[in-house]
Amino acid sequence: MKRDFLRLKDLTSDEIELLLKRAVELKSGKDANKCPLIGKSIGMIFEKASTRTRVSFEVGIYQLGGNSIYLNPKDMQLGRGETIEDTAKTLSRYLDAVVIRTFSHKSLVDFASSSSIPVINGLSDLHHPCQALADMMTIIEKKGRLNGINLTYIGDGNNVANSLIEAASMMMINLKISCPEGFEPDAGILKEQKAFSKSEIKIVRNPEEAAIGADVLYTDVWISMGQEKEEKQRKKKFKGYQLNKEILSFASKDAIVLHCLPAHRGEEITDDIIDSPQSVVFDQAENRLHTQKALLEFLLLS
Repeated sequence: MKRDFLRLKDLTSDEIELLLKRAVELKSGKDANKCPLIGKSIGMIFEKASTRTRVSFEVGIYQLGGNSIYLNPKDMQLGRGETIEDTAKTLSRYLDAVVIRTFSHKSLVDFASSSSIPVINGLSDLHHPCQALADMMTIIEKKGRLNGINLTYIGDGNNVANSLIEAASMMMINLKISCPEGFEPDAGILKEQKAFSKSEIKIVRNPEEAAIGADVLYTDVWISMGQEKEEKQRKKKFKGYQLNKEILSFASKDAIVLHCLPAHRGEEITDDIIDSPQSVVFDQAENRLHTQKALLEFLLLS
């Protein structure tokens, strides 16, 4: 039976733990000469521009012995009115899996429901689960654990925040999200995860209060792709939600700084923080490669 990865909850906590262990092995060079995906082709449908997601998946697929096929929707019949369902059924006859980076999470769900091959969410407006896997791997590398970690996310309650909520509830991470009123994470996801989580998940309006005692400080851009028309309003609303020296001073002395990139330096994060010894954002970016290789193995070979 095929498995999709549209949100972090598509895996169990035990599966996430095993996947992260495998990612660490892959990063260490174990099985570097093995090509478990030889003969397999992975399609990549990207409606949104990408640096890390596209390159990490293409390199990862190549390193595992597979073949990646980049598919621009504008160059497909999908861009001329063919239905998502028909596209999914057709590509299922050619490919072994599909990575989709899209604006609409509903389109991703519709595609997966008609696909007979695994579908991976490379980013949607609601979830960014591949990023969350890399985030967790980075925390384990730097802190040695996930259970009991105090993670503070400052900024827009976007797809990254939604996936962090799921990560926190599943892996016993205490999560504080500090955002302006009206920019909270998805209410349904927040309610769903808080209902069964044994860890602390809460909204804290004041970023300084939210940062107190944090082991990990995390931020993301204020204006995501597709929100450019809201730029002036968002910059005004998010003023005061910048990750800077003052905010970092409230965190634990050995706190690490995460950012999923790309960063708008001088907006959500200052240069002296993203370039500081406490910043691990480029380790975090690298870990996209290793966690996605482990994910591809899991979905295609399990």
